[in-house]
Amino acid sequence: MKENIIIFDTTLRDGEQSLLYSLTSLQKLKIAILLEKMGIDIIEAGFPISSPEDFKSVKLISKHIKNSKICSLARCIDKDIDTAYKAMKYSYNKLFRIHLFIGTSDLHIKYKLKKNFTDILDMSVRSVLRAKKYTDDIEFSCEDAVRTKIDNLCKIIEKVIEHGVTTINIPDTVGYTIPSEFSKIINNIMNRVPNIDKAKLSVHCHNDLGMASGNSITAIQNGARQIEGTICGIGERSGNTALEEIIMTINTRKDILNFKTNINIKNIYKTSKKISQICNFKISQNKPIIGKNAFSHSSGIHQDGILKNRKNYEIISPETIGSKKRDFNLTSRSGRAAIKFCMKNMGYSKEKYDLNKLYKNFIKLADKQGRVFNYDLESLAFTKNFYKENKYFKLIYLEILKKYDNKSKILIKLKCGKEIKKMSIFYKSSFVHSTLKLLRKISKINNIKLKRFSSESKNYKKNILNKVKISISYKKLNFYGEKITSSFTKSYVLSIINVLNSIRKYKIINKNFTNSQ
Repeated sequence: MKENIIIFDTTLRDGEQSLLYSLTSLQKLKIAILLEKMGIDIIEAGFPISSPEDFKSVKLISKHIKNSKICSLARCIDKDIDTAYKAMKYSYNKLFRIHLFIGTSDLHIKYKLKKNFTDILDMSVRSVLRAKKYTDDIEFSCEDAVRTKIDNLCKIIEKVIEHGVTTINIPDTVGYTIPSEFSKIINNIMNRVPNIDKAKLSVHCHNDLGMASGNSITAIQNGARQIEGTICGIGERSGNTALEEIIMTINTRKDILNFKTNINIKNIYKTSKKISQICNFKISQNKPIIGKNAFSHSSGIHQDGILKNRKNYEIISPETIGSKKRDFNLTSRSGRAAIKFCMKNMGYSKEKYDLNKLYKNFIKLADKQGRVFNYDLESLAFTKNFYKENKYFKLIYLEILKKYDNKSKILIKLKCGKEIKKMSIFYKSSFVHSTLKLLRKISKINNIKLKRFSSESKNYKKNILNKVKISISYKKLNFYGEKITSSFTKSYVLSIINVLNSIRKYKIINKNFTNSQ
């Protein structure tokens, strides 16, 4: 029978500490609701003593969350413990957890706390007894546990369990250990603490050396039954254990990990995306499980293998975590099999185009622009003068004039085939949408909407370059544009013009193809 691993989420406490700004109470409540729907067992809602806003957030979350247990952090200080209780006392069914912590390594005791180990023992016991006045669910963290002398670590664990602690947490506070070392620490605790069976053993690993997930997995293999972490691994410095990695490791490696969780894994992708939006942080493209490239395939060998059997190069299907099956990334590394597959998906049988000719032109375009999209394939397959056709819309002149009755003026001169058109528009606030409106009018390509827009500045040889990426929808299809120049405004305008050229080619090709039927 599989043993259950308790999933303890600290996105709202440890995760928030890494953000550049504080989340509001309502934002935290939204995140807590997402975590509850995902099936998180315990939500560490905050550190109530740290600020009035944090107290307010913990109180609000405690009142609204019913299916996940709420937990608050507190130092081994009376006021911290009392404040944690006051913030959670309205919890559903009055069930909540107080999470005590204190530094136990010589480094923390001497330089941070300026005490001795006997003082730490006394403070710990006194704090546990105070917390027991409010709840029987008490977690105790030995901060910097992995750099604590093992004799001292075992001694303090035994003492706090004796006085009522129900969960012992072993944090790798600075992400210092490697799995083989961490497994010995967990083994020592399991074998040397006589009353360890009276409490759950938990681990809280940081990722400074990239070992957080590995250390967490080795911990449960050696006796830990609770894992603490955050969604997307956000947290202090290099972050925490990424819970989605742990959950999917347990789910995927059932052959060697005889464990289960209460998590609804189909909610993983949606929860991660929404939390990243609320917290305003970007998920790395190659982030395991939830990154944009996690299920993407660019190599021709990989794409061919995926077409024959997805298990050749995918150990998890995107649908498992609530994501969609990803399209291939068509690049210069892609092969004929991927090109043929994409054309078939668009409804073109192999008799309607020359695959060898298409592939030759595809490689040429891929070397020039990087990623190639489906609408590019259509153009390559059915446009005789592709590169000539690609420059139908061309920017001749761009100027931004400011302070016309508190308005700014965008002036664009655009070459449209053999004709040159010049138009302008006034705007007060949104340059982005006003520019799109103006280019829509000049090009006469209507029904286009801006779906996504991003920009970033980079220093290159003492110059600042502005990169703009956009996604524009047209007739339920997404078209992509990207440009880098020294000017943000010019990069944005040129990105749109790239898209307009792609849409125009798409319209011509589909019109010709329909007429030929």
